[in-house]
Amino acid sequence: MMNLGNPDLAFSLASLPVDGIGLARMEFIINEYIKAHPMALKYPQKVDEATRKKLKELSKSYKSMEDFFIKTLSEGVATIASAVYPKPCVVRMSDFKSNEYATLLGGDVFELQEDNPMIGFRGAARYTHPNYKEGFELECIAIKRAIFDMGFENIHIMIPFCRRVEEGKRVKDALVEYGLGDVPTYVMCEIPNNVISIDEFLKIYD
Repeated sequence: MMNLGNPDLAFSLASLPVDGIGLARMEFIINEYIKAHPMALKYPQKVDEATRKKLKELSKSYKSMEDFFIKTLSEGVATIASAVYPKPCVVRMSDFKSNEYATLLGGDVFELQEDNPMIGFRGAARYTHPNYKEGFELECIAIKRAIFDMGFENIHIMIPFCRRVEEGKRVKDALVEYGLGDVPTYVMCEIPNNVISIDEFLKIYD
């Protein structure tokens, strides 16, 4: 399987002899096509007037700013998934670090200042935290649209940077709450505790 972030390359690369996409990076779609922090689109009243004007301009062709985020993200993901359909396409939920999120339009209002974002507020820790829970819900609605409304049931989900089993359980519960409980879901094995506690993580994830 191949790694792929850019939907524009999906069809040209799909001709390679691969068994699907093992990692599609959601961040690329958000960064290149959405350009705005999901929480800023959710709460535009919290950003300054100049930023709010830019958010309105970005989303002017949609019913709402949230609709802009959901449809743009789902269509980007679906483009990647369609290139290898019916082979699997594993989509990693957002894994921006706080300093990267802050560079998105309106992001500086919603992000913490961290000395070491690499091991800070990122990955699974964000998804059920009050500071980002509603942003993760928008991501899930977009994935749900790509799978169930657009028909790309070859989409699987990957959860990044999950430090603890309890954290993994909370994220899985959130996926169930948002209607994605039956979608094949993996957790990245990238932190020592993912290896140490692998049997416990495997009780939660595929």
